[in-house]
Amino acid sequence: MMRLEKRPSPSRLWTAATPVLAVVVTMVAGGILFATLGKDPVAAIRLIFWDPLFSEQYASYSRPQLLVKSGPLILIAVGLSFGFRANVWNIGAEGQYIIGALCGTAVALAFYPAPGWYIFPLMVIAGAFGGWAWAMIPAILKTRFRTNEILVSLLLVYVAEKLLAAMALGAMRNPDGGGFPGSRNISRYEPAANTELIANTGLHWGVVTAFIAVIFAYVMLHKHMLGFHVRLAGQAPRAARFAGVRPGALVVFCLGLSGALSGLAGMFEAAGPAGRISIDFAAGYGFTAIIVAFLGRLHPIGILLAGLLMGLTYIGGEIAQLTLGLPAAAIQVFQGMLLFFLLALDLLSNYRVRPGRREMT
Repeated sequence: MMRLEKRPSPSRLWTAATPVLAVVVTMVAGGILFATLGKDPVAAIRLIFWDPLFSEQYASYSRPQLLVKSGPLILIAVGLSFGFRANVWNIGAEGQYIIGALCGTAVALAFYPAPGWYIFPLMVIAGAFGGWAWAMIPAILKTRFRTNEILVSLLLVYVAEKLLAAMALGAMRNPDGGGFPGSRNISRYEPAANTELIANTGLHWGVVTAFIAVIFAYVMLHKHMLGFHVRLAGQAPRAARFAGVRPGALVVFCLGLSGALSGLAGMFEAAGPAGRISIDFAAGYGFTAIIVAFLGRLHPIGILLAGLLMGLTYIGGEIAQLTLGLPAAAIQVFQGMLLFFLLALDLLSNYRVRPGRREMT
């Protein structure tokens, strides 16, 4: 018989080791999953984690794509981490990502085909504002009517997806596209294009913004009073009120920040890698970023590393699908395992496993 004994304080060793251990356990469980699908588990794990970076066959394509895939994940996860630290649960980043892309693209299409250096900055402002405004819906409902921000933000994702389809089929549809859904390719519209800053690196303004967000988050959380309030609200809500923290203002700040960064991620994606608004524009980055945030321990540097790791699974997953014929759903399950095992193993940070005594009857 075994029992769990609560630790006096969380173990620093287990807190640091759990993300690494979760990755290892995910590899093992993922290998079992791939084997049940009739695929070579060792080859699949190698294709996902090793070949994209070190194989000559794939590296020339995969290395630049690592930044392309990781950029939006890091940017969204940084914003989410503020709320999660303060027990403000924004689960609707995917919807804010979509709205930010729609707003940024709308600015580009409004000016098309006029030249102008100011078009891209206006797109950035519109993308951030769109994501922020969409996040303000659950923020206002929570502060005014005490609704649950988890449910409201999540349900708004489906509303955003309907708006995305409506725009791709209606107001934003390319008039020269022969009736096919989707907007113009704004990545070919020079004033609005989010092009590579350094050729063949995958580095574009979205990636630069993600790195800036990591630095901003680190400084804010560790050097600014607002960051102290965020941490205090999550660790000791009652003490936070005595310290002058206003819960309503903190909810608005956390949801607004995560919404703005999610909207920026969507805008940069629409103007760069995706190139246009389409029905299938939503790539699930908003949901995957939740995994990135927790895998990175809600710490900016950890999120940076976790985002690169998760971006690697996207690239490696695509290679595994093409090479081994793995279904896309299997790769999504594999990514989800990371969060599942991380949360499961997190138990060891707060509890010890002790041998239990059998009670005599």
